[in-house]
Order: sequence, then C-alpha cells, then structure tokens
Amino acid sequence: MLQIQNFTKCYGDKVAVDNLSMHIAPGEICGFIGHNGAGKTTTLKACCGILQFEKGTILIGGKNIANDPLGCKSILAYVPDNPDLYEFMTGIKYLHFVADIYGVSQADRLARIEKYGQLLGMTDDLALSIGECSHGMKQKIALIAALIHAPRLILMDEPFVGLDPIASHQLKNVMAEHCQQGGSILFSTHVLEVAEKLCDKVAIISSGKLVAYGTMEEVKGQDSLEQVFLELEDQL
Repeated sequence: MLQIQNFTKCYGDKVAVDNLSMHIAPGEICGFIGHNGAGKTTTLKACCGILQFEKGTILIGGKNIANDPLGCKSILAYVPDNPDLYEFMTGIKYLHFVADIYGVSQADRLARIEKYGQLLGMTDDLALSIGECSHGMKQKIALIAALIHAPRLILMDEPFVGLDPIASHQLKNVMAEHCQQGGSILFSTHVLEVAEKLCDKVAIISSGKLVAYGTMEEVKGQDSLEQVFLELEDQL
C-alpha cells in the first residue's frame, strides 16, 4: 500500500531525511518513532504530496506521488499534528465540504459522520464554529474528515495528542478496524506504549536516518519498545 524507496529530503544544506526505505502492506499498522526533529513529519508530508523531495520514490497503492498526486490523494488521508481547519465553518459544514471534494455520496457521508461523531463524542458539537472548538475538538473533526471518504491509507502525525482518554481508546479501535478491513496506517507517536500494543510494524528514525525497522517482534525482541528506543538513541 505504501512503498518508500530511497527517500531523501533536504532543506538547503541540511539533510532532513536521508535515503529512507520502508514498506507498509495492506492490513498493517506501522508506528513511526523518533525524537523531535528526527524527520517523521517531513516524511509524512512527502508521502501525502505536501512536500516535494530531491531523491527517491514514494508509491501509494502503486501510484507515484510525484507523478500522480491526485490519484494518490484520492486513496489516502492525512491528519497533521496541528489541525489547521477553516475556523469560519461549523464542524458539520467542514465535513460536508471535505466529502464534496472526495465525491462521497450523501448516504455514505451521513453514515460516517454519525458513526465517527458518536465514537469520538463530537456529535453534539459539530454545529459549533470550528473557531470556538478546543484543540482536542479540532483534532476529532480532522479525524472524522480523514475517515469520511474511506481511504485505503491513513497517515497521522501524533494523532493522540489533545484527545481525551475515551476518544483515544475509540481511535485505537477505529485504527484496528481500518486495518482489519484491508487498509493501512502509518502514524508518528511519542507514546511508545500505544505503538507497542497497536502496531504490526515499527520504524525508528534518528537524525533523518532509519535506525530500526521491521515487525514489532523483530525490533523489540524481549525488551519493551521504550527500552529499545532509548538504547538506540544512546548509541547514536
């Protein structure tokens, strides 16, 4: 579903991500782990077509993000770490706006808004202006918007930040359900316990370089993911 091959991104003379390669198959959840500034957000933005890059190839469902950005974006969703939504809209109008962009039928969009609105505890608040919403509420709206067109690949940058415990629990269930139905997820997180319990694969990046990648069992062995991450950071 997602193939990253020899991906390199530079900002001037600084190499933000250096020759990164990884693959996420249908049905897999991959946790993207690293310190602040390690290159996680840069990679996620390149995967969804926000950032151009110097070297490498990124394929989404076999489509090249550089050559066919619209084809790729039609089957993926991206949830940034800081949801920057149209604050003059109400939550419900924003969701219908996103559904219109993706050509989601009226029946499908209403069913998904109802389903995910209830799961995330947002149904009663979607009539509010987004400008009146807290960070956590905006995060929930961004999550519903990402799910409204039933994407095959979901890219998320720190999706649990700002969510209350109930919404965090429900999001984990939604992520698991998405992959059980054949979808794929790549998400960054600093909450290593969540990644360890939820993910099939894990990728650890440090200073732009991939330092560990594989199934959760291959990467952590008999240790905890936190122990492995701290040991790798100490060695670098």
